[in-house]
Amino acid sequence: MGARRDGLTARPAPPDLRDIYDRLFAAFGPQHWWPGDTPLEICVGAVLTQNTAWVNVEKAIANLKNAGLLDGERESIARMLALPDDQLAQLIRPSGYFNLKAKRLKGFLRFVQDKFDGDLSAMWQEPLESLRFRLLDVYGIGPETADSILLYAGGFPTFVVDAYTIRIMTRLGVADEGVTYHAMKEGFETALQGDVGLFNEYHALLVKLGKDVCRPRGPRCGGCALNAVCPTALSGRSGA
Repeated sequence: MGARRDGLTARPAPPDLRDIYDRLFAAFGPQHWWPGDTPLEICVGAVLTQNTAWVNVEKAIANLKNAGLLDGERESIARMLALPDDQLAQLIRPSGYFNLKAKRLKGFLRFVQDKFDGDLSAMWQEPLESLRFRLLDVYGIGPETADSILLYAGGFPTFVVDAYTIRIMTRLGVADEGVTYHAMKEGFETALQGDVGLFNEYHALLVKLGKDVCRPRGPRCGGCALNAVCPTALSGRSGA
């Protein structure tokens, strides 16, 4: 990410993305992310995790499993689509915004049902760019959700950017304030050369760092694995 492009910084020597990854991996180890027993469960989780903590999504997914709604791909998609919206909403209530998310979840499931006969395996045969474009046209699916589905469930080489990523990379001086989703995504994908496994682990490590250390207020810079390469920590501005 050395040269300035669409909001990315052109500082003389920003921290190297692979060095950042190595430091985080040494500190935290493998994250085994995204948790989910099947691609369908991962897709459902990607929709439900919008604007909520993962612990709440786990409760919602447990409800769906207990109701027999995640027992088989095509059958589960059909059963969830047949369920009245208010009943589905109650099952996913722990995830928050449950009425809205029930509609969003059904929108995704209907897309898979209508376009791929309920077969996620068929969906993964689509080229990445065209499938991503089509997912972004589904009600309630934005770039982060689409990329989470594509990377974690479909195994596509697309990097997931979230608020943690932007906060951390801004503090590290890798990106400017106001960097766009697309610019950040492009920077990671260019630097890491389409390595799906690396994309997966890197995003998970950034989530870990953002949740536990590099918090919005009161970041714990003293114990951060990146403090030696972080301009914000080195300048003493982290407490601002």
